[in-house]
This record gives sequence, structure tokens and C-alpha cells, in this order.
Amino acid sequence: MAEVKDIEKLFETDGYLRPHEHEIRRRHGVLQDWLNRINQGEGGMDQFSQGYKYYGLHFQPDNSVIAREWAPGARDVYLTGDFNNWHWESHPFKKLDFGKWELHLPPNADGSPAIKHLSEIKVIIRNHSGQLLDRLSPWAKYVVQPPKSANQGVNYKQYVWEPPSYERYQRQHPRPAKPKSLRIYECHVGIASQEPRVGSYDEFADRIVPRIKRQGYNCIQVMAIMEHAYYASFGYQVTSFYAASSRYGNPEQLKRMIDVAHSHGLYVLLDVVHSHASKNVQDGLNQFDGTNSCFFHDGARGEHSLWDSRLFNYVEYEVLRFLLSNLRWWHDEYNFDGYRFDGVTSMLYHSRGIGEGFSGDYNEYFGLNVDTDALNYLGLANHLLHTLDPETITIAEDVSGMPTLCRPVSEGGIGFDYRLGMAIPDKWIELLKEQSDDEWNMGNVVHTLTNRRWMENTVAYAESHDQALVGDKTIAFWLMDKEMYTHMSTLSDSSLIIDRGLSLHKMIRLITHSLGGEAYLNFMGNEFGHPEWLDFPRVGNNDSYHYARRQWNLVDDELLKYKYLNEFDRAMNELEERYGWLHSGPAYVSWKHEGDKIIAFERAGLVFVFNFHPQRSFTGYRVGTNWAGTYQAVLSSDDPLFGGHNRIDANCKHRSNPEGYAGRSNFIEVYTPSRTAVIYARVSD
Repeated sequence: MAEVKDIEKLFETDGYLRPHEHEIRRRHGVLQDWLNRINQGEGGMDQFSQGYKYYGLHFQPDNSVIAREWAPGARDVYLTGDFNNWHWESHPFKKLDFGKWELHLPPNADGSPAIKHLSEIKVIIRNHSGQLLDRLSPWAKYVVQPPKSANQGVNYKQYVWEPPSYERYQRQHPRPAKPKSLRIYECHVGIASQEPRVGSYDEFADRIVPRIKRQGYNCIQVMAIMEHAYYASFGYQVTSFYAASSRYGNPEQLKRMIDVAHSHGLYVLLDVVHSHASKNVQDGLNQFDGTNSCFFHDGARGEHSLWDSRLFNYVEYEVLRFLLSNLRWWHDEYNFDGYRFDGVTSMLYHSRGIGEGFSGDYNEYFGLNVDTDALNYLGLANHLLHTLDPETITIAEDVSGMPTLCRPVSEGGIGFDYRLGMAIPDKWIELLKEQSDDEWNMGNVVHTLTNRRWMENTVAYAESHDQALVGDKTIAFWLMDKEMYTHMSTLSDSSLIIDRGLSLHKMIRLITHSLGGEAYLNFMGNEFGHPEWLDFPRVGNNDSYHYARRQWNLVDDELLKYKYLNEFDRAMNELEERYGWLHSGPAYVSWKHEGDKIIAFERAGLVFVFNFHPQRSFTGYRVGTNWAGTYQAVLSSDDPLFGGHNRIDANCKHRSNPEGYAGRSNFIEVYTPSRTAVIYARVSD
């Protein structure tokens, strides 16, 4: 059995894993075997993970150009483009071992390179039946869709990105320190524009980054950066893995955007899609070498039945090089600080997680349904990223609850820093959709928010981009719906629906933020209750951008109530920055009362009191605490600044009583108004 250096630490964290020790060691052994192979064959992971320095197009000091591709199923490979007047077969590659191909282009007679910056090129593949097929290089750094006016179809074209040194963006700001408490703003550059069009990297840097900073977030998670031919895929059907999406600008502009974010103290995470790839052939990875395999499994294992996309072959040496180098590329070239890995559940299981309930039985996680090849890739990816840069942050989008996912590789884990708490948004939508307020079960709410693996960090969120998409509704829209069109003005008649909506929107976010995990995430616009839904331009809506934008004017308008939610979101983040509850260990829930609809807990030296009751307020309500002293409200969702009714006196002091209560050694007595959340801090001993 493979040796796992710190496996006893793993069992101390979770004793239920011990019966699966053999399988944990076996998995770790697979990872060690791969690391040994890479060390022996490549001289180590450092070399192996820089495939982009070998493959693709490379300009030499003498202005000659070397092109290399991996196309194991091709009979011949050629390079064509502007430089040879599109003669498909005039520049053949030379065949090397292991499916590699190489082409040397000498400089022109005047000493200039044969291929220029922004030249258009294509790779031509001759398959084994003699057909010539045009392709884009998998290593392309810049691909652009022709404008409709050009009448050249919709397929993306590859343009050489080799700007002169004076046009390259030079970083001006150091990367900020890794946050102890991660407060993530999930965002999309294209829909960040208020106007009905695609937003740009420059606009995002200049207009949106300052907003995010003001709101108290310390990290942005950027979606849809890896190039995707279909805009409405939200970036999840990737066609060019090394190309930053040209919809929003060029590579240098993305580098500037990240640098500007760093100057505001924001960490920048890339939403990385290595779980599958678009089926596009002419401008994607699919059938690159003229066969159905190459980067993917052939047959059913290479197809995702729900997503209609291709699945990578994670045991193919060059596929691992391609994917691991891709992570390295975004880190080294663009200065991304970490990654949110999409579709991890699909990767982990042969069933792709389709139709599985995941009861939590550990046999589900250590049986034959687990795809060891993909699991091994994720372990290698985390090993590479954390060795390369210990400050890197990795997040797994996994709904299955796979144990060890967020434990270090040295313990036999997969090495992620965080996993997404995907059950939390589902719970809020279920409550808002199916139950009246007085039917909410406080115990069930607490269970959903606290049910996470011990010592495995979770990113809590009330809603993400998933809930905002057309066909679903945001929390604000579930709460207030059409009333948002008529009663969000501060001058309009008061509305019970809006009043309830504002109150619960704040409470849901605060209890998720403070009880649900070790990090918090919000999707762009939801912090102020952005109305309606997201819908990208497509045939079904006449290519409209009306719902593919963010209406910042709503929150900037002093006469609209969106400002209340925005201010509360800011205050919540600023208070977390002050007290650090996200990185201070889990909360102790001392009280969950079904009749009173009250939840109380302690975390980071603070006492949190939530009254979800639709009508009842309570005076002199006892709340347990283990810390004796005098308490005062430091945040109240009922504050007029947040659209509340000002029922909490922030100057009121609450002296603790040393009698035990609710399993705690002291208690304080507070006034807890209906549909209000209050945080109390100890102001003196």
C-alpha cells in the first residue's frame, strides 16, 4: 500500500474514513505514480506544466518561428494563413515521436518574421482517409469571431498575438495578501455593462472594480474568461482553453483589469472549466487530429449526455500536460490568484452525478462509481498549484460532499482549499417557493447551514449565477416579484410585500454569511436585489441584450429602495472584516425555537439573534452566551439606513447574567423585533 505522510491527521479529523484507508492509500498511490512518471520523463512538474512554452507558435531571437502541435491521429499536419496566401499544403510539419509535430519557418529575406502580430492562421490536418480538415490550434492565445457584417460565418478565427514590447501591459501593482476571510464577488465582464451590449475588460476595471471594493469584498471570481464560441453558455462550453475571451477586449486589457483589481486589494479567481469541453470541431478542441479521441475518450465515456459536450481523457499523458499547463498559463501569464473548478461532481463519478441523490453513505465515495482518473487529475492540479504558489486558492464546485476533497494531498486528500455549499441556495429557494413564512423550520435551516464536513472549508452563498438565469428567479424576485416594478420608490406607498422582501433578503444573506461556511459568495447585482433574470442574446429572444446586463442605475438612485440592500451588504462585509467570523471556527448554535421562530448563536466573540417570525416581537428575550460582559448592537437589519423601522436602540447596553441558559454559562436579555437580525458585540467585561 502507498505511503501517505499525514494520513493519521486525516483520521483524527474524520474517524469514519478509517474503514476506507485501503482505498485512500490506493488513490494516493496513483497520484504518486504519476508524479514519479513526470519526474522521470520530464524532469519534474515544473517543466511538465509549461507545455505552452513548447507547443503553439514561438518567435525566436533570430525572428524565425517554430510551431508545434500534438495530433496523434493525423496523417499530415500543415500551417496556413495570411503568410502563405492560404495555401493549405505548402508548409507541412515534420512528424516527431509520440504524436508530436514541428514546423520551422525561417525569417523573411529582410530579417522580419514570416508571421506577424495579428496574422490569421489555421492548422490543417490530413486524416487517415486523406481528407484535409481546418482547425484552430489548441494553444491559440487569441481567437476572434468575425463581425456579422463581414459575412464570414460564425466560426472563430485564430490571430497571432505577439505585440511589440511597448504594446504589452506591464504590471504595476503587487498582488494583495491572501485573505484570511474570503468574501467573493462572482462576476461576468460581459454582463457588467448597464447598456444593452457586451461589457469590456477596461470598463470593468474602471467602473465595476471600485464598486466591488466599496462593498467590502476582497476577492472577485470571474466567469466566462476562457474563450467560448456560444455566449449564452455563460462560459461553460469552452472552445479555446488558452485564449482570453476576445468579446471583452484583448489579452493585454485583461492583464490590466487583473492588475487594477490587485491595486484595490482584491484577489482574482478564474472560473476554470476542465470538466468538459465544447463539441465544436472547427473552432474547438473536438476531433482536433481528425479522430474522435485525441484530447477525449472515444465512445460513451467521452460524451456528457446532459451537457452535450466532450469529456477529457485524464490518463493520456499529453492531455494532462495540456490541462496542467493551462492552469499554470493563467497564473503565470495573467496573474490570476486562484481557481474555482467547475463541474467537479461530474468529474468525480462515472455516472457524472446524473440522477444521484448522494445520501452521505461513505461507500458512495469510495466505491467503483468514483472516476479515479479524474480524481487523480484534480489531485495533481492542486499539488501543482499549491507547490508553485502556496498563496493560490482553489475552490471545488461539488454537490456530492466527497470526503477528503478539501484536505491536503499530504493527508491523502484532493487538496482543494474550499468547496461550494451548494445545498444552501437550494434550501432558500425551496422555502421561498413552497412554504409560507410561519412554516419555516428553524432546526432545518440551521441544519442546512451547519451541515458541512469538519475541517473542510465551505463557501456559503444564498444564491449564485445559477439562480439568476432565465427560468429561475433570484431571491429578491421570489420575495417581491412584480411589486418591484411599482413599489421600490422611497416615495411610493408602503407595501407589505416589499417590506417583507427587504427584511428577509437581508436576514437570509446575513445568516448565510455568518453561519453557513468559512467563506461567502455573492453574484454581481444580487447584493442590491437586482430585479428580473439573466438571459443572453439568442434566437429565442431576438438576440436581445436587455436581460444580459446589470442595471447599476437602480442602486445609484437615491429615491429607490435598492440602496438599502446595498448598504446592508456593505455593512455586513465590513463587520466581518472587523471581527473575522469566517475564519474563526464554526458557530455555536444555542437556540432554535420553532414557535418563536428565533435562531441564536455565537461566533468570533459576537452574539447573533435572528427573529424570522412574521408578526411577533419579543421583549426581554434571553440569549445564551459563554462570554460574560456588557453587550451592544453593532449591526441591526432594522436600521433605517437599511430600510428598517428603527426598532433597535444601538446605544442600549445589555449586561450579561451569570446564570446558565441554553447550555451557555451566561445570558443577555434583548428586544428582538419580528423579521429582524441583530449582532451584539461585547463592549466591556
